[in-house]
Amino acid sequence: MKYQSQKVAQAYFICAMALFAIQVLGGLLAGWVYVAPNFLSELLPFNIIRMLHTNALIVWLLLGFFGAAYFLIPEESEREIYSVKLAYLQLAILMIGTLGAVGSYLVGIHGGREFLEQPLWVKFGILVAALIFLFNVSMTVLAGKKTAITNVLLMGLWLLSLLWIFAFINPENLSLDKMYWWFVVHLWVEATWELVMAAILAFLLLKLTGVDREVVEKWLYVIVATALFSGILGTGHHFYWIGLPGYWQWVGSIFSTFEVIPFFLMMSFAFVMVWKGRKNHPNKAALLWSLGSSTVAFFGAGVWGFLHTLHGVNFYSHGTQITAAHGHLSFYGAYVALNLAIFTYAMPMLRGRAPYNQVLNMASFWLMTGGMAFMTFVLTFAGTIQTHMQRVIGDYYMDVQDSLSIFYLMRFGAGAAVVIGALLFIYALLVVRKDEVIAPGPSHKASTVAGE
Repeated sequence: MKYQSQKVAQAYFICAMALFAIQVLGGLLAGWVYVAPNFLSELLPFNIIRMLHTNALIVWLLLGFFGAAYFLIPEESEREIYSVKLAYLQLAILMIGTLGAVGSYLVGIHGGREFLEQPLWVKFGILVAALIFLFNVSMTVLAGKKTAITNVLLMGLWLLSLLWIFAFINPENLSLDKMYWWFVVHLWVEATWELVMAAILAFLLLKLTGVDREVVEKWLYVIVATALFSGILGTGHHFYWIGLPGYWQWVGSIFSTFEVIPFFLMMSFAFVMVWKGRKNHPNKAALLWSLGSSTVAFFGAGVWGFLHTLHGVNFYSHGTQITAAHGHLSFYGAYVALNLAIFTYAMPMLRGRAPYNQVLNMASFWLMTGGMAFMTFVLTFAGTIQTHMQRVIGDYYMDVQDSLSIFYLMRFGAGAAVVIGALLFIYALLVVRKDEVIAPGPSHKASTVAGE
């Protein structure tokens, strides 16, 4: 660790991992409700469990992004963070808002819009925290060295923060409501978050492989251009059936097809950088997570997204378990695994440790990735059967759900593997053995701890 202010990232990462644990446990609970529909129905209804699962996911991923920014921007800009106090204030606001939202959900107070259920005061708190963050990191970058990584990262973080304004727009017209809703949800995960993903992945591969910065930057700009080109008009694949003009069916289908390209480029980028790399970095687990993230993102967001993005297919498949299959694998690959990669790379430095016993960390990767892959296959089969029975034959919804019970049971088993892997990851990262601590002394410089 080269800069003292990078320590603030540790607080963000620890809070993110706590919410990560809550998120996967909530997901496991929701999975069991599919198997036993009346489980906890009076005490904790399914819609509340799902809110906790999805909201915890979004918040912990954002905390991971913010922490990653506070970790990598000082190294890229070659200066300390503008204000460490503001960074901690931002974290406090986000955590208070998160606890407030959870408390509201548990007593039945929520906005009712999927992913944007937060009470109004929480939404304002998130906006204030975002503005603090943007001011803090922008001042840091403006006063220091500018690189392609910081430029792309800042662009992604500025855009995702500004798009949050659409969360406050809630028109009475249902078509307009869904249109503005997708401005947040789609343009986050299929446009601006992709920029953040590309920047963090580029930073990791730069450090882990030792490839020349010029090579990394060329790839980065190409990935960003294709992500924005396809992602913005690709929003149209959400406009098919919500009451918007029919031309969106063609705009959405065409540009959604192009959305596969940036994820294919990111996967290719990762493997080419490792192939060209001259560095034998000691943190093999961070490299595994980086390669795994780009690969699973390509299949989850790219391939599984394409499977049901054309309007002729989507007419039958939208809102089925095929959507759930795509959503789980794409979020896991593109953003969950990426955050776990930066945690794996940064935490040993932040905690003054050599790259710890990485066997547990790598085992958690295979448990989570294997569990998520199996869950995706199970939900894809379930969704295909559901589409045929419900949308083609016209069977009743609940009769179809009864026919899918075996798939929901298998999905629960896959979810259990993911939860075990997640808890194993947190244990591997946070529990320190005596022989893993680096004793302070002149022979242990920051660069040695960083493995650079």
